Amino acid sequence: MTEEILINVTPQETRIAIVQQGAVEELHVERTVSRGRVGNIYLGKVVRVLPGMQSAFIDIGLERAAFLHVADIWHPRADGHTQPAPLPIERTVFEGQALMVQVTKDPIGTKGARLSTQISIAGRTLVYLPQEPHIGVSQKIESETEREAIRARLGAVLPPDEKGGYIVRTIAEDASSEELANDVAYLRKAWATIQARAQRSPPATLLFRDLDLAQRALRDFAGEHTIRIQVDSRETYDKLAAFAGEYTPAVAGLVQHYAGERPLFDLYHVESEIEKALSRRVDLKSGGYLIIDQTEAMTTIDVNTGGYVGARNFEETIFKTNLEAAQTIARQLRLRNLGGIIIIDFIDMEDPVHRDAVLGELRKALARDRTRVTVNGFSQLGLVEMTRKRTRESLAHILCETCPTCQARGQIKTPRTLCYEILREIMREARQFNPREFRVVASQAVIDLFLEDESAHLAMLSDFIGKPVSLRVEPSFIQEQYDIVLM
Repeated sequence: MTEEILINVTPQETRIAIVQQGAVEELHVERTVSRGRVGNIYLGKVVRVLPGMQSAFIDIGLERAAFLHVADIWHPRADGHTQPAPLPIERTVFEGQALMVQVTKDPIGTKGARLSTQISIAGRTLVYLPQEPHIGVSQKIESETEREAIRARLGAVLPPDEKGGYIVRTIAEDASSEELANDVAYLRKAWATIQARAQRSPPATLLFRDLDLAQRALRDFAGEHTIRIQVDSRETYDKLAAFAGEYTPAVAGLVQHYAGERPLFDLYHVESEIEKALSRRVDLKSGGYLIIDQTEAMTTIDVNTGGYVGARNFEETIFKTNLEAAQTIARQLRLRNLGGIIIIDFIDMEDPVHRDAVLGELRKALARDRTRVTVNGFSQLGLVEMTRKRTRESLAHILCETCPTCQARGQIKTPRTLCYEILREIMREARQFNPREFRVVASQAVIDLFLEDESAHLAMLSDFIGKPVSLRVEPSFIQEQYDIVLM
């Protein structure tokens, strides 16, 4: 399946869309003021050790201290291999200690960045592990013959003094010995620079910054199915062309500068896809739809038949809707960059063959995901439980913020509910205070209801407490906002 990579660049942000067969499959956004930090290497300072949590907080110069768990601390073994931390964290690190760490998860919500002391530096074909003398091969290269051949080609180009290890990436399957050698030289040089900088830098210093989003697109996203990479910024195009010529020559010829009058993302309908990716409801072509709710703990996806009645019987209608939903869910997870625990409520299916087919379709659609995904199958309640590795904020968290009106509840109190709430509040105030008059200051909708349907109740309350109640509209108030002023 062929794909195009579209890169939209402005001074404030870079956006990348991956389009397959005319459909937007992935969206990536990186803003200048909040650039992602996954892959960055810092010289951190231990500010607090928590034995009860077997973790430590590390100052790496960010707004919040980053989090290091004992399981993410690398320990060498006598034979050169790694092993889990044998000691509790209070005997491994101490407050005030300088520690080289790498960000494995960006700060998300109220949580600080997650760290590891096992350093890895990604190249085009290889990932360098300077602390670990081991050569691994991507599991996506399934042929054992090919795996051994790649190991042999890599071993032949490694320098005699090499003490680190490498992981061969999937894209290296067809890489030449010269490409592997160039990657080895680049990665070793990068590590030497990091070490030299660490020797002369104070704690909380950035030692190595991963590539920006546009460069990572050439390194991580472009592959054998990519037919074109369009960039709408001349400056960024020149930078990417130079970068590709040196580090990713296999895709250098695919990079093109887009100079059309119509915005690149408009031409490919990416802007409308972004709007859809922020919506709670996703319509299926068949007439069914999905409801996607993202919460702090998990994401829930509900599948509904909607107006679809195209199959021969109801069971067949459910099956067809679930099959289409499985493909759409996989695409929406990539588009929205949803991670963590994901619960999918497919429409109930009686036939176990249908359930297996839907689960198989979901796994097939998820196989194209660049992020690690685990699908556990149907639970006893008929729900599909799965996880998707979360390393960066979701698209909604990048582009949106909590609604100030409903505070993320997704609903607000009705004007009638607020009227009754105000009447109760006036009753409470009347028992404690003895003002000359009560004045209700509220939104237009609430005041209108007091003047119409609820006027009799307001008059009854005024007679009961023996005080007049006046009304005033405050145009700046949201519907749930009101004040009761004692005059």
